[in-house]
Amino acid sequence: MVKRLLSVAILVGIACATPQAQAHDSLLGTWKLNTSKSKGAFKSGTSVFEAAGDGVKATVDTTAADGTTYHYTFTAKYDGKDTPVTGNSPYGDTVAVTRVDPNTVKVVVKLGGKETVTQTIVVAPDGKTRTNTTKGKDPTGAPVDSMSFYDKQ
Repeated sequence: MVKRLLSVAILVGIACATPQAQAHDSLLGTWKLNTSKSKGAFKSGTSVFEAAGDGVKATVDTTAADGTTYHYTFTAKYDGKDTPVTGNSPYGDTVAVTRVDPNTVKVVVKLGGKETVTQTIVVAPDGKTRTNTTKGKDPTGAPVDSMSFYDKQ
């Protein structure tokens, strides 16, 4: 009887492990660009990150300083492999997403197979803010070096 109860407890623990691990992904949620703290080319922005299997689905809407609007999505695992971007990303047509630690994600963006920018996303320990550091070159070859701050909604 004790062995049977222990076996059931172990199976329940294993079954709950994956959804619980996703629930602790600090990147998940809706984020709004805080322009007063940011240094970059965007005057507004919202991004939504949702759990998608063992990865993440991102939906991003931004408006550049010149008024150009961008809307794009991607669904990627945290495995560093290129994944297509749908929509009009300002930086490229694929992303490769890697989890560095529980609060840090690295995103490498490419256009036509050539790296354009690397983003480092860091969620604060309290989970209320995040910082995106973007470095590289945009598709026209212009340098990109921005720091964007987001508040969790």
